[in-house]
Amino acid sequence: MRLLLIEDDDRIAGPLTEGLGRYGFTVDHVRTGAAGLADTHAAPDLVLLDLGLPDMDGLDVCRSLRARSAVPIIMITARGEEADRIVGLELGADDYLAKPFGVRELIARIRAVTRRAGAPAYAPAGPPDAPAIPQPASGAHALGPLTVNRRTREVHLGGAHIALTPREFDLLAYLAEDPGTVCSRQQIMDTVWDPHFFGPTKTLDAHVAALRRKLGDPGWITTARGVGFRLTVPGDHTASEVAG
Repeated sequence: MRLLLIEDDDRIAGPLTEGLGRYGFTVDHVRTGAAGLADTHAAPDLVLLDLGLPDMDGLDVCRSLRARSAVPIIMITARGEEADRIVGLELGADDYLAKPFGVRELIARIRAVTRRAGAPAYAPAGPPDAPAIPQPASGAHALGPLTVNRRTREVHLGGAHIALTPREFDLLAYLAEDPGTVCSRQQIMDTVWDPHFFGPTKTLDAHVAALRRKLGDPGWITTARGVGFRLTVPGDHTASEVAG
């Protein structure tokens, strides 16, 4: 599996590249955002992106990458504030890991993100594999003008294609499996993310907000306060849930 590491600090990049290499990853390391956006390196399977780059903000790099590719992106940064995490996820990052962190934790995040993105399963040589999460059968699910196709990983609304990040697609596809049914926050996190995900709880809220914005109406995903979320046609509410 080929990773692109965009990190200007060699004191971090060196040990990280060496550690990932011991687990079988191929790491291409660049030190600037411009180099990360250049087309001179082989297309990576996943991008590890630092935010504090010398030539441009990592958030701008994330925005540019997401505009042209669905490659999974994990932000690795010393910026641990909740606002920074939410902005990164809103811009299309699939996960956010605050420094300092261990190589094994990073590998667990890589495996979870690539699994959700539909990439081939990767079994590292070191830590044992985490239990596989059952995936619903592939196929298309339609709810009013909305169609979610797991086989092609495409979403159409009224015939128009909706561009989603891999994690946004997995969240929408999970809700579309049983439209109208409230899915608890824990159920969603365990299935769409990972049973062992220990990231910020606002991760789910940020992705729900992004989906509502891209679908053009917050009524597509309603909130059952204190419980979770459900997918429904806007205006077709039969309970007291309201878009949060």
